Amino acid sequence: GHVLFVMANLGRQLKVDPEVALRHANAKFERRFGHIEQRLRETNRPIEQVSLEEMEALWQEAKRLEREPKA
Repeated sequence: GHVLFVMANLGRQLKVDPEVALRHANAKFERRFGHIEQRLRETNRPIEQVSLEEMEALWQEAKRLEREPKA
């Protein structure tokens, strides 16, 4: 709770709306996790059988794809 309070206060000082920032972060997480789920569906693999290292690799792939310019 203390960390959340500190972050909200920091956002206020930086003129960042904490609710908007949190919604943005949640949306980004959902997009990236959705990418992981999609890639696992493509290979017919349940998430319970995927190692943390593989999940991290897919997470990094999602981040890289988000940064690539759209054609």
